[in-house]
Amino acid sequence: MNGNNPYAGAPGVVEAGQPSADVSLSDEQERALRRAVAGIVTRTESYLPEGYVVGSELNRGQNGVEATVAVNPPAGHPVSAGFAPDPDELETGLDDTERDEVARGLAASAAVQVMNAVGDDLTPTGR
Repeated sequence: MNGNNPYAGAPGVVEAGQPSADVSLSDEQERALRRAVAGIVTRTESYLPEGYVVGSELNRGQNGVEATVAVNPPAGHPVSAGFAPDPDELETGLDDTERDEVARGLAASAAVQVMNAVGDDLTPTGR
């Protein structure tokens, strides 16, 4: 029954009797966020060879809009990075170095997943 209550929330996130936090973005802010996330996807793809699938998603979460970028490697478990930008950040633009850091981190994590799944038992095909 609690899930039907518009004032319900996780303990410590929303006080009892208070509406859940709903940070709405203007159309321009949402477009800016989509462009920033698309840039992270493109950068992540540039660090990876073929066979890795990179995608993104925007959701309305409990604390407002949340962006997720995920990589599905050819072997191993998928990896993802999610963030909920502050509307003020969207006005000034997401920091370019932070976007690049997220892309590099995702690419490295995806590569580690493949290495863990494949292991050291590979026989070289040529010399």
